[in-house]
Amino acid sequence: MMTTRIALFGGTFDPIHLGHTTVAEAAARQIDARKVIFVPAKISPLKGFFPFASDKDRLRMIELAIAGNDLFAVSDCELKRPAPSYTLDTVRQFQRDGEPETSLHWLIGADGIGDLVHWHQIQELIDECHLTTMRRPGYPAPDVDRFEPVWGPQRVAKLKHDMIETPLVDISSTEVRKRLAAGKDVTGMLHPDVIEYIREHGLYRGVRP
Repeated sequence: MMTTRIALFGGTFDPIHLGHTTVAEAAARQIDARKVIFVPAKISPLKGFFPFASDKDRLRMIELAIAGNDLFAVSDCELKRPAPSYTLDTVRQFQRDGEPETSLHWLIGADGIGDLVHWHQIQELIDECHLTTMRRPGYPAPDVDRFEPVWGPQRVAKLKHDMIETPLVDISSTEVRKRLAAGKDVTGMLHPDVIEYIREHGLYRGVRP
């Protein structure tokens, strides 16, 4: 039986922007994923503060951003759980609910590698899924050898094997919020339907990211 690869893309997506969808699509091509599932978090365990937009609004913006793209889907499983929700819990839920012979890849940005030491039960997470690091072209690979004394050579080798290269898209949700709060144009940063939703619902007005 052939293995089906599913990529899970977690984050606050506050709001989801074209950088998110661009790297997600590129990652899917790199690992030959059948589906990329966006998993908005209620709150980041590491950041410790709630997103600016509500769960409902962030979920709806993701739905608008991925509409019509059969490669993409969204799950509200973390929004339904009490905060904070841990990545390992989500991976295990998809393992329980998914089809047999499914390989789960959790997408992370290269700039998040340093924070892995703070992730809940990180060694179990590395063992139970593929932590797929999205590298930016032209930048050196993140250093994971430093974790070998703690996590062991097999886990470090797995992390290295699961590194992929995705496009560099110079957009951040923080910058988008700043521009929206200042009444500036965000064309080319967000899906047009997401921009319209934000305007209709008055999101991010006066926020201080």
